[in-house]
Amino acid sequence: MSSERRETDHPGTNARALLAANLLRLRREHGLTQEALAFNSGLHRTFIAHVEQQSRNISIDNIERLAGALGVQTFELLVPG
Repeated sequence: MSSERRETDHPGTNARALLAANLLRLRREHGLTQEALAFNSGLHRTFIAHVEQQSRNISIDNIERLAGALGVQTFELLVPG
């Protein structure tokens, strides 16, 4: 399956869009910069930026790392908020 968004996806309803919106919201709520979240999760700052911009496909392992760094359950990054 292609990593590009399908034309039938509605903004904010696909997993990549939900992840990006939740990640950005939670990062800001915690007062973290992309750099700080990257450090806390063991990921690179540009990777965080790409996930927030929906330009990177992310593994479940990295979703778990981000959730841990934000102190939330993994599923919370993928549900409408």
